[in-house]
Amino acid sequence: MLWDAGAPPGPEDAEPGPGAADPEPAGATGAGPAGAVAPSPGGEAALRRFAAVWSRAVYPATATPMTRAEFEEHLVPLAGRLRAALRSEPFDPAPAAEVGAAVVRAHCTEPDALSPLLGAIDAYLLLYCPPGRHLTDEEARSRCARLQHAVASGFAGALRERTLAEQEALSRAALAAQAETERALHTSEERFRAVFEGAAIGVGIADVEGRIMDVNEALSRMFGTRPAEVTGRNVGEMVHPDDSPDVWGLYSELVRGERDYYRVEKAYYRGDGSVLWTDLSVALLRDAHGRPQYQLALMEDITERRLLHEQLRYEATHDALTGLPNRTMFFERLDRALAPGGDRFGVCYLDLDGFKAVNDSLGHAVGDRLLVAVAERLRTCTGAPAELVARLGGDEFVALLTGPDAQSDATALARRMLAALAEPVRLDGRDLSVRASIGIVDGAAGECGPAEVLRSADITMYRAKAAGGNRYELADADSDARVIARHSLTNCLPAALDNGEFFIEYQPLVRLDDGTVRGAEALVRWLHPVHGVLGPDQFIPLAESTGLIVPLGHWVLQEAARQARAWRAEGTCEGPLRVNVNLSPSQLRHPALVAETVAVLDSSGLDPSALCLEVTENALIGADEEELRPLRQLADLGVDIALDDFGTGYSNLSYLRRLPVSTLKLDRSFTRGMQRAPADPVDVKIVEGIVSLAHTLDLSVTVEGVETGTQAEHLRVLGCDTAQGWYYARPGPPERLHTLSLVDAAS
Repeated sequence: MLWDAGAPPGPEDAEPGPGAADPEPAGATGAGPAGAVAPSPGGEAALRRFAAVWSRAVYPATATPMTRAEFEEHLVPLAGRLRAALRSEPFDPAPAAEVGAAVVRAHCTEPDALSPLLGAIDAYLLLYCPPGRHLTDEEARSRCARLQHAVASGFAGALRERTLAEQEALSRAALAAQAETERALHTSEERFRAVFEGAAIGVGIADVEGRIMDVNEALSRMFGTRPAEVTGRNVGEMVHPDDSPDVWGLYSELVRGERDYYRVEKAYYRGDGSVLWTDLSVALLRDAHGRPQYQLALMEDITERRLLHEQLRYEATHDALTGLPNRTMFFERLDRALAPGGDRFGVCYLDLDGFKAVNDSLGHAVGDRLLVAVAERLRTCTGAPAELVARLGGDEFVALLTGPDAQSDATALARRMLAALAEPVRLDGRDLSVRASIGIVDGAAGECGPAEVLRSADITMYRAKAAGGNRYELADADSDARVIARHSLTNCLPAALDNGEFFIEYQPLVRLDDGTVRGAEALVRWLHPVHGVLGPDQFIPLAESTGLIVPLGHWVLQEAARQARAWRAEGTCEGPLRVNVNLSPSQLRHPALVAETVAVLDSSGLDPSALCLEVTENALIGADEEELRPLRQLADLGVDIALDDFGTGYSNLSYLRRLPVSTLKLDRSFTRGMQRAPADPVDVKIVEGIVSLAHTLDLSVTVEGVETGTQAEHLRVLGCDTAQGWYYARPGPPERLHTLSLVDAAS
């Protein structure tokens, strides 16, 4: 259900009358009492009732001088802050930290107070102060949990500040007592003993040899022993495996008199074997001559705070779905591995092949379960301390290895990963096959940064996908450079069109029967400010993938139509010249194709018969009538349609009868065998058959890539209508349209 923030208030919203009992708290983490009905959300009565429940849960564990009624009244505005934070948009749990600090300032400082404080919020905040109907139960519980974390953080921080203040006061009192000893030993001893015994934090005194001479009751309770069991022990014996290397170095400096004070977080073993974490401050006490005489240790029990910190740290560095380390931990480890002076490293970047199809067909719940199964299998592939497998997000996983043999180890790990995923995953009675592509990068520490490593691994992984997937590839600097250059060109494309960096060259179309120019094909070029002139094969696929091909194609059509009209106006040719313009698949799907083409013809004054639009065979394979309608409309207007690269697709000859084409452009691969005499008889038969079929269907035939006179003669004899290629002329400026070279390119 949704939390209903707009429900009408009921009679239970009224203020409790004299003698009315407050609801009993359900415990530190339980739900509300059975049968309890929440008052109207947002009402003052509901807020006060929550404060009453909260007060009843927390007050017994406080040391506040307030009466319970005063304490309850003190909690009302704090409850209001929690309610406001719960309902905030966007959600911000930060104000709840001040609530935890305010409770400490109200003298709620007993160690046992935090548990009922958070338990009451967990059990009753949503009941009496629901967040509103726009949140689901799960979202509301998540907000409530984050508010508890913030309250706990504020409580711990305020308690720590309070304790530190006590520590400072205690230290000053201890030092003052020591100074007083020199003047009046008996008075000083009484004062020091009063502070020593009455302190709420642990206090211990040891000599410079490390022998513990005295401890107070608070320290004994922290260790779970009697004072007599602690005194006499040596500080140097109280080691713990989690001790920082600096701890004992600081201790040695202090007892040698090289420092007067240090403060660290240190772990100890209690009498029952459990771990006690402390905030330890140690001061050196000197005699009248300045010689080290005693150590004064002040200890605060921070075990609960430490456990909370470790839990929050785990949640921040591990993936919630799979339990694997997440992106945060991976980059922390990668930063250390790449630091100068480190060993060699290896990274395996893994992406599942076809995972989107699982989510789209079976749902995200099944997809999540599949990711969990994949994570478990990948986890079994590693075991060495120098190996880490993490989930970056989605279906992307990454492994990090370090050591002198990182490259071979990474390759072996990639093989183990692919082998581990080879067995189908069985979910809900069905077997789901799992395939993955892996990119491997290795190198020496200090040579590159994390972003560069991940970019190379990602590029390499996509090379593995392009090669068919279910495989791994090793990083290659040249391949990376090509991909980066391609990306750079993609980013430059929009500005290039605006800056006028594109221009058009024209390659003549020649009649084979008399050698006259029939027209020209418009071929776009990019004059890049850095890379020079780029051919269409270098940027047309990029324009197609980014959608820029539509405005670029429209510009080419405008320029070509204007040029064709200029040729006609010059009257430099005997017959009408036709200009051929290529159409990409994206342009064919553009809804305004017909309207924009008609507008170009009208604005340029070009007759439709002088325009031929070339469409590749692959772009029309499988097209239905709806997709062919724009071409039919253009053909009905008198525009010629040419089927470009004929023979490179499925070449379904019967399909030609459905297409609104008037010309077949035969791919050059069919005529290479005719460049010299004698011609390849197989090529001759193929071209002869295609020409015969085309003419039967009333289609003209244009041949691309003609490079020799012998080739041109063979094609003329076979009945081809027009041709283009380097034998006649290379693409060039429009004024060179009639300058034919007739030079054999093969020679």
